[in-house]
Amino acid sequence: MTILKSVTFVCLIAILAVSTAHAQNTTFKPGEFKTWALTPPLGWNSWDCYGPTVEEHEVQANADYMAKNLKKYGWEYVVVDIRWFVENDKAGGYNQKDPRYVLDEYGRYQPAVNRFPSAKNGQGFKELAAYVHKKGLKFGIHIMRGIPKVAVNKKLPIAGTNGITADQIYSTENLCKWLSDNYTVDAKKPGAQEYYNSIFKLYAEWGVDFIKIDDLSAPIYHQDEIELIRNAIDACGRKIVLSTSPGETPFNAADHVSNHANMWRMVNDVWDTWRHITHLMELSKQWYPYIKPGTWPDCDMIPLGRLSIRGEVGKDRMTRLTKDEQYTLMTFFSIFRSPLIFGGDLPSNDAFTLSLLTNKEVLKMHRESGGVRLLYQQAGKTAITSKNSKTGETYLALFNTSETPGLELKVELADLDLLGKVKVTDLWSGEKLGVKAGTFAQSLGAHACGLYKLSLGK
Repeated sequence: MTILKSVTFVCLIAILAVSTAHAQNTTFKPGEFKTWALTPPLGWNSWDCYGPTVEEHEVQANADYMAKNLKKYGWEYVVVDIRWFVENDKAGGYNQKDPRYVLDEYGRYQPAVNRFPSAKNGQGFKELAAYVHKKGLKFGIHIMRGIPKVAVNKKLPIAGTNGITADQIYSTENLCKWLSDNYTVDAKKPGAQEYYNSIFKLYAEWGVDFIKIDDLSAPIYHQDEIELIRNAIDACGRKIVLSTSPGETPFNAADHVSNHANMWRMVNDVWDTWRHITHLMELSKQWYPYIKPGTWPDCDMIPLGRLSIRGEVGKDRMTRLTKDEQYTLMTFFSIFRSPLIFGGDLPSNDAFTLSLLTNKEVLKMHRESGGVRLLYQQAGKTAITSKNSKTGETYLALFNTSETPGLELKVELADLDLLGKVKVTDLWSGEKLGVKAGTFAQSLGAHACGLYKLSLGK
């Protein structure tokens, strides 16, 4: 019996080893990535509150909060933003004078151990990803496009090649204007695809589920590198959601980006000022036809709650937006079906901020609706609608983006394909607003909004 048990155990180990090897060698089919985020991703990103200086314990604290307070509402991604591989970065602007980079022998960035202690002994983000995964959440990171200048200068080898080195695949064309860490990767050169394959193989081994890649879309749309990245993700054996950044993503690249990324920024960074919200709403007008399962136009991170603890814009503060403006931001992000990536420090949330993230009816609309369309946007008035194909309910968002208080916004119910009497519910408060017919109108304060559910019935 002892010998039989030993043989059985050895066989099981062998089967598991073969299964693991098979999983790591999986190559996904073209377009399969669109099944990885059939609803818009919900999560947290460290940028708005920690800039390039976030530390492991802070990531863990936000993951703890999400698991306890938000996971049951669908929030799941925990994302470490920019420059996690620099030991001595600083808030309020990057340290580009004397940054201490951490790289492995193949020129791939590694987490700075003084900020991420679990990365010691070459572990990378394995342990931090495992910490997040154990809470039933998913783990993400940020990178810059391109190849480290340090790797090029040292002529470091590219993993998976027969002697190709970093200095053989780089270009000095179209470099990032605001951060000088990397060179462009020349997609035409042998070893370019292998370089991207090597970093995504590493991220898959770490357990990365989400990656935000910067300097891909604006001011230049880097189509060649986006294709290298898409190929590398599809070959890495792990489903990694791809977010391209920043905006403004050029609209003439809409078909390309929607066929290579799960989400893409429509706009540059959105901070807690009213002009950022109105600019976003204006730029979004052309993107409605591209709101589709698996590929999402992205409104950027949600600048609510406590911001800039060690951030890039302003001092440590609670969001500068008024409550009406916060409702407007969350209503627009939600009915537009943008990914919802919270930027504030989650453990610092007050009750009001938490309420904006946990409204079941609003999140149901965000998750289940379709056919999002702009009814009108003019003279400080905006109306957006969508439908829930499961329930037959219609959603309507009205916005007074002007400085005029008491502005009346009207919608003809026939324009929503609603004939007869319609029951109206305020989605944020749950208040029943009675039965309407023909026209629905609301008076809204300056910078205020309303979000409604409409259903046929007496």
